[in-house]
Amino acid sequence: MSWVPVPEGSPFPLANLPLGIGRDGDGAQRAWVAIGDAALDLAAAQAEGWLDGTGAPAGCFGASSLNEYLAAGPATWSAVRARVTELLEDPSVERRLGAHVRPRADLVMGVPVAPADYVDFYSSIHHATNLGRLFRPDTEPLLANWRRIPVGYHGRCGTLVADGSEIHRPHGYRVVDGEPQVGPSRALDIELEVGTVVGVGSERGRPIPIGEAGRHLYGMCLVNDWSARDIQAFEYQPLGPFLGKSFATSVSPWLVSFEALAPFRIAAVRQDPPPADYLSTAEHWGFDLHLEVWFESAAMRDGGLPAVCISRTTFADMYWTPAQQLAHLTLNGASTRAGDLFASGTVSGPTPGSEGSLIELTWRGERPFELPDGTTRSFLLDGDCVELRGWAGSDPSTRIGLGSVGGTVVDRPAHPEED
Repeated sequence: MSWVPVPEGSPFPLANLPLGIGRDGDGAQRAWVAIGDAALDLAAAQAEGWLDGTGAPAGCFGASSLNEYLAAGPATWSAVRARVTELLEDPSVERRLGAHVRPRADLVMGVPVAPADYVDFYSSIHHATNLGRLFRPDTEPLLANWRRIPVGYHGRCGTLVADGSEIHRPHGYRVVDGEPQVGPSRALDIELEVGTVVGVGSERGRPIPIGEAGRHLYGMCLVNDWSARDIQAFEYQPLGPFLGKSFATSVSPWLVSFEALAPFRIAAVRQDPPPADYLSTAEHWGFDLHLEVWFESAAMRDGGLPAVCISRTTFADMYWTPAQQLAHLTLNGASTRAGDLFASGTVSGPTPGSEGSLIELTWRGERPFELPDGTTRSFLLDGDCVELRGWAGSDPSTRIGLGSVGGTVVDRPAHPEED
């Protein structure tokens, strides 16, 4: 039991202890660990010597990202986690350490890491199949390479944004009445994804063997890789996503360690054909994660109507695992660095109501969904707010949360040269 109260059903019990970067009031950004509805200031705790002997680099929790701490490696991660658990279970330290506990609601949280590289994968067989059927209805939905490698592309780190950030409607070329025109996206979408964060980096020219993935990967977060489907449709051939993806990617504030997720590891799905040796491991890299998409329009907010869940899905049947993604992205000798982020790609299930994007949920707008205020949606309008939520485990008494990440779509002034 923790001396910091943990409400029943909290996503952040003592078994979780996720880390984040935030500030209270006008203070500087620094590291916090979430416990119940509160958070412990790790920078203050470290400065007072509470974390001595854990191997955490001096001052690392006072930085504006967790990168330096993550680079310290698994022994340090485990030692810090064990020490924080010990402190929170010891009522004798409450009077002194309690001065550094704040309500989580009082914190302004940022992106927990500062990635040098961000990679977005395409690892859900249900999502890939749905899009294949939409765009290539008369052919095999999965391309020839999809079952052989974790397909991905390099994203843009400069537009990784924090929970609650406004999402400015992107402008670009899209086809209007049969002609390409520059203007605001009319098919703005979401992508429900799970992100994996690198802790210990690797040298250029030295691929990371899949058996060593656990020595390099720290944990997971939620990711919304917002997508402008109409801009993407015009530009993506032959080189793939660009302006249709690079305008914003929302990252949840709390980073959950793989140590905390250990009870929720499961066997990955069977792959056919069997993957190449460098992608093969007997270690369980599947995870029993449960994910939801919640939607709220401006009219719903104005009318006092609560947000509604428009999709529920699971991560358990993802085709390509985080370990396979890491092994593949370094196969050619590409290096990784502490804080690097790679995302799963849209997580979708096999049944209606389990789609991780609106393009699937509404079948490219042909099947709009209805909102409590009587309006419908195919894609996002200005004022729409989307929040992703996630947790690990099916049992409410033992599950732990990934938290949530949300964003609200806003318009931006058109460029003078745009139509």
